[in-house]
Amino acid sequence: MLLQVDFEISFTFPESTPVVLMMFLHPSRDSTVRSQEQFSIQPPVPVSRLIDNFGNRCARAVVPAGFVVFRNSAIVEDSGLPDLVVPEAAQSAVQDLPDFTLPFLLPSRYCEVDSELKDLAWTLFRNTPPGWPRVQAVCDFTHRHIRFDYQQARPTRTALEAYRERVGVCRDYMHLAITLCRCLNIPARYCTGYLGDIGVPAQPSPMDFSAWFEVFLGGQWYSFDARNNTPRIGRVLMARGRDAADVAITTSFGNSQLQRFKVGTEAV
Repeated sequence: MLLQVDFEISFTFPESTPVVLMMFLHPSRDSTVRSQEQFSIQPPVPVSRLIDNFGNRCARAVVPAGFVVFRNSAIVEDSGLPDLVVPEAAQSAVQDLPDFTLPFLLPSRYCEVDSELKDLAWTLFRNTPPGWPRVQAVCDFTHRHIRFDYQQARPTRTALEAYRERVGVCRDYMHLAITLCRCLNIPARYCTGYLGDIGVPAQPSPMDFSAWFEVFLGGQWYSFDARNNTPRIGRVLMARGRDAADVAITTSFGNSQLQRFKVGTEAV
């Protein structure tokens, strides 16, 4: 199947401001792109491209004072199949893990592995079979524990705060699940991208970028989604990192005010 993915995000800036943008498809999607990305900034400014330490495509620019619009669109091919489910995927001992997975066992900005969540994780999940069943148990717990509410979104909420407050948005579900997995010695990383209402009832709320997470089991990374807690069709990855701090769509080095935020993902 073919998916049209796009967004339009606009801000007002009180003065000329440097920005870092993570608004692009992840390089791992290159082989599936059927209509190249059409990225633009209005008014036009010079843009320099880079790849960050996590392998994500980024850009730098200095935008002028006033109203600025960021847009991108592309058509990508998708298998049309839901996320893989591999119940037999095994958990590796820490000493046997590849070096590149180790940062995804450690505490990060929003994932306090070195907190009361470690004791909680082992209390809740020590008797679950290690590997896929244990990660699924973490997702089941997180899905039940947090109530989804856009009105309660807060960009500073950490995994521990999400556990205590029991409310949040998709990033909060993922931060809690990632932290519990890391506490259980399972490498886990945060993902952001497009996820449309494909194969599920359409949601009445406006579409947003989506968060999910990946765990390293059986020698490879697998996708999990503690908010939806069911395999989904059509995830289109934009960026990966330790948590949401590593994959911010826009980072401005000065004041800005969001004016418009529109995201689209549709089968074509």
